[in-house]
Amino acid sequence: MDCTTLEVTLADGIATIALNRPDKANAITLPMWHEIRQAMEWLDATPAARVGIITGKGKHFTAGIDLALLAGIGERIRDRCEGRSREKLRRLVLDLQDSLTAIERCRKPVLAAIQGPCIGGGVDLVAACDMRYCAADAYFTVKEIDVGMTADLGTLQRLPRLVGEGMARELAYTGRKVDGAEAQQIRLVNRCYETPAALQQGVQEIARSIAGKSPLSVRGCKEMLNYARDHTVADGLNYVATWNAAMLLSADLAESGRAGMERRAPAFED
Repeated sequence: MDCTTLEVTLADGIATIALNRPDKANAITLPMWHEIRQAMEWLDATPAARVGIITGKGKHFTAGIDLALLAGIGERIRDRCEGRSREKLRRLVLDLQDSLTAIERCRKPVLAAIQGPCIGGGVDLVAACDMRYCAADAYFTVKEIDVGMTADLGTLQRLPRLVGEGMARELAYTGRKVDGAEAQQIRLVNRCYETPAALQQGVQEIARSIAGKSPLSVRGCKEMLNYARDHTVADGLNYVATWNAAMLLSADLAESGRAGMERRAPAFED
């Protein structure tokens, strides 16, 4: 990918997508929002990329939405008609939301590796990922409440499903900081590592494990888990039956069987 705000690399089936404004604490500008969506579309469409990792360059994961973006909204939505101006604002918010929903739309699992501050829009970002991991120096805060606004890019919709409604309300109403240890305790992250280096090593190991599995099966798992989250158990069971009626008898299934009989690691096509 040709990016100005992200650093994207691909090796051994693992795509690493790093927020790349370390001199600005990786604050998220409008181009970065759009490039995150483009990166997810690229990850989805690139057969050799089996799993993605979102991280941040430097000491910060992200300071959240760049203040210049917020300051420029008035000019961006300016119109002689008040109604049309408000419509432009709604479309802008929906577009930013879609940049993060693109993480869920991507068929490949996306892991977040979080060091240092993860503020405001950063929580929106990681909440859309499949799994989250952090270093002990990380902290999370739903900062929007402290700047007089309601978080509108996914935190209030996704966070309750991760940490429970009561805790999500506490974080949204107070804007307090959650450190790495507490983030693991409340299940915001799967695991908290002692150092950023240990975080990167640990997340790479998990990503390598996923990249070694059947790509078709991994994509099916993500599809089913996302669907089950938003539907009844009966709906989910019906969908997975239909999915497997189409996908079960695959080359990956045959290769798994052969590899087991031959006592070797399976080699799956991208």
